[in-house]
Amino acid sequence: MDLDWNRILFNDMPLTFLLEVVGRTIIMFIVILAALRLSGKRGVKQISVFELVIIIALGSAAGDPMLYEDVGIIPALIIFIVIIGLYRLVTHFVAKNTRFENLIEGKAIYLIREGKFSIKDFKREAVSQDEFFSELRMNSVEHLGQIKNALIETSGEVSIFYYADEDVRHGLPLLPDVYKSRSELIVSKDIYACTFCGNTQELDPGVHECKICSKKTWVKALNTRRIC
Repeated sequence: MDLDWNRILFNDMPLTFLLEVVGRTIIMFIVILAALRLSGKRGVKQISVFELVIIIALGSAAGDPMLYEDVGIIPALIIFIVIIGLYRLVTHFVAKNTRFENLIEGKAIYLIREGKFSIKDFKREAVSQDEFFSELRMNSVEHLGQIKNALIETSGEVSIFYYADEDVRHGLPLLPDVYKSRSELIVSKDIYACTFCGNTQELDPGVHECKICSKKTWVKALNTRRIC
């Protein structure tokens, strides 16, 4: 049986369609990159957003010609060439321009500063409080007073910097049973942590507003040292 190489390589597509393939590839590359940057970093661990775009684009380009008879190999090869060209072009500009690097790769964001939530930055990232608490507990953190700073890296990993034992402060508890005891009514004088921002204050019995975020829900703060 004679092979129809024109159908195998081009699938009877006109040469003008190859230019359309280039345009479609550039457009979809930008769309995928923008969508992933807007979705936040937490679902993209270990590799950067830009690298994931390359993986998705190349995987899609390689998969369709293998599965569908009406998709020619030559258009897929052109997609590969365009994607690799875009990758080399983008990495060149990333190496030359810090602002462009931040736009493509993102930058590390503070989630905790001095034992308290960095509320503005925290809201910018697609990270739930429960998910973040779980991450900290897996690093043997019992309360926020043990942490000096915590950042979410461009890879989605969380970097944690601890206070020395002698510098540990009162902080918001992360253990579920303690955290669930939160209340608006303070029944005894002690140091409490705001459950929204992690700010700590010494409070008398009654209802109090947080000086930082104006919320009114508190839980008794802990100041235990970290046990590795």
